Amino acid sequence: MLDQYSLPLIIAAVSALISVISIIIALTAIGRYKSIYRQYDAFMRGRDAESLEDLIVEEKQRIEALEKSDLTNKEVMRAMNRNIRASFQKAGVVRYDAFEGMGGKMSFAAALLDYTNTGIILNCMHGTAGCFLYIKEVEAGATDVQLGAEEKGALERALGYVED
Repeated sequence: MLDQYSLPLIIAAVSALISVISIIIALTAIGRYKSIYRQYDAFMRGRDAESLEDLIVEEKQRIEALEKSDLTNKEVMRAMNRNIRASFQKAGVVRYDAFEGMGGKMSFAAALLDYTNTGIILNCMHGTAGCFLYIKEVEAGATDVQLGAEEKGALERALGYVED
């Protein structure tokens, strides 16, 4: 049971407790404010609003220049990729003796293919009477004309069917 004096004491104790909690919260907030202010002051030291604006404008210009450079680099890479795909990337060579016993393996068949397996087969036959060079077109890994054994071997090596 509460008497007439205990109720005011309870109210005073609760008020004191609330005051202590409020003081602790206020001191914590002041400490955080000082910490944030120190960080802000370190960031802004030696800079005014105009120099900060200049810094932002310089960074924006730098980013725009990098974006332009990136676009140029991508275009150059696309052009290089187109050139690489169009150039000969695959090769196969077979050396052979075209005319038995006439000078060793001086003849050869060479297949040169691009990315799409399109290209040429060169057949160079060397003999005592001279050297004869024949060329055959290759489209998507196949030819319209019949190939000799050496030419087939060179084409298969270029296509990767046969290891050297």
